[in-house]
Amino acid sequence: MDGLYLVLFVFAAFAGGFVSGFSGFAMGLVVSGMWLHIITPIQTAALIAGYGLLTQGYGILKLRQALNWRAIWPLSLGTTIGIPIGAILLTYINPVHLRLGVGVLLVLYAIYSLARPAFKPMKIGAAPDIGIGFVNGLVGGLTGLGGVVSTISCQWRGWTRDAQRAVFQPVLFAAFVVISISMAATGAFTTETLKLYGLGLPFLLVGLWSGFKLYGKIDDEMFRKVVLMLILLAGLSLIVPAVLAKP
Repeated sequence: MDGLYLVLFVFAAFAGGFVSGFSGFAMGLVVSGMWLHIITPIQTAALIAGYGLLTQGYGILKLRQALNWRAIWPLSLGTTIGIPIGAILLTYINPVHLRLGVGVLLVLYAIYSLARPAFKPMKIGAAPDIGIGFVNGLVGGLTGLGGVVSTISCQWRGWTRDAQRAVFQPVLFAAFVVISISMAATGAFTTETLKLYGLGLPFLLVGLWSGFKLYGKIDDEMFRKVVLMLILLAGLSLIVPAVLAKP
């Protein structure tokens, strides 16, 4: 990796850590935009999974006093079931049409939610949460966005920013565990990938710490809007490649 690519790689690691520290998710969305031009897709996916365990683990540790295990376990259970099923279905579904459809739904949801006040808080039981978690995992297996549905569902409940993160970050951690185990079984964590992991780790940690510091300075409404903007960006990240891929 030459000098320019090295700078881009570590900058992406810092930016991904910062966004994850600030919002609790979207690290993969940030880093993939640069890394896919520098390293292979398999290395990118492996690094996102490996770093994801770290970023989500850090968030869980920082918010451990707010953890709500009654809300965490059904979403996590559904997610771990849905991810492998989504990955299997991906072999039977046109990925371009799928990403376009999911992207459009995310963009419409984000725009609608940004244009109106927050939703009236909803009460959701364990059984529906398992279903939401399953859809979350399914979308993750199909698109790579393993936490977007659970993050949206946390907004519906009218929780504070800490309460939301204390639920969707453990769910994301569970998703990254499943993904990491699957990738390890396929041999994705090569020696070269582990070297890249070590190279970007200090920059990711600095970004993670900085993002969490800034997170402590915003209120619940600002957090809601930041999450919606990231969901909008996630939708666009699916739409643009899908449109460009069409003949």
